[in-house]
Amino acid sequence: MMSEEVETNLSGQQDRNDVQSRIYSNLEELQKMAQTIPPNFQQRLPNELLSVISAALAEGQIFEIVEALAEVQQATEKNLFQQRLEFLHKHSVEKRDFQEHYRSTICSSDESATLNLTKELDKQEEIMKKRQREQLKQSDMRLILQLDRKLMDQQVTLEKAGLPGFHVTNEPNEIRLQMYLLDFIRRLNPSKNK
Repeated sequence: MMSEEVETNLSGQQDRNDVQSRIYSNLEELQKMAQTIPPNFQQRLPNELLSVISAALAEGQIFEIVEALAEVQQATEKNLFQQRLEFLHKHSVEKRDFQEHYRSTICSSDESATLNLTKELDKQEEIMKKRQREQLKQSDMRLILQLDRKLMDQQVTLEKAGLPGFHVTNEPNEIRLQMYLLDFIRRLNPSKNK
C-alpha cells in the first residue's frame, strides 16, 4: 500500500516537473520571438505577460483552440474571396454583354444616327461602370464587416480561454500585437513541430 502512494507522489512530481519544464521552454522561446518584432511592440510584451502566456500554453488546450481558430479563419477568408470573385465575374459578364449590345446597336444603325447613338451608349456605359464601382465598394465593405465580426469572435474565444493579451478591440496596434502573439503560439505548437 505504501509503495503505491510513493509511486503516485513520484508520478505527480514528474508531471509537475514536465509542466514546469514546458513553461520555461515556452518562455525562453517567446522571449526570443519577441525580440524579432518591431521595438514599439516589444515594449508591449513585458516578461510578466510572456511568463503568464507560457504557463497558459503548458496546458496544451490553447494550442488546439488557436489551431481551430486558424482553420476557421482560413475557411472564412477562402469563402469571402470566392464571393468576391463571383461578384467580379458577374460584373465582367454584364460588361461583356453591354459591349456586345453596343457593337450590335452601332452596326445596325444608319450613319447619321451613329454619332448620337455612340454618345448615348457611352453615357450608359459610364453609368454602368459607376454603378459597378459602387456595388463593388459596398460588397467589399460587407466582406470587411464579416472579417471584423470573425476577428471579434476569435478575440472573445481567446479571452474566455484565459489567454492573456487577448480582449475585444478594434485598435490596430492592439490587433497587430495579438497577431504577433498568435504567430508565436502557432510556432510553439508541439504538434506542428513534429
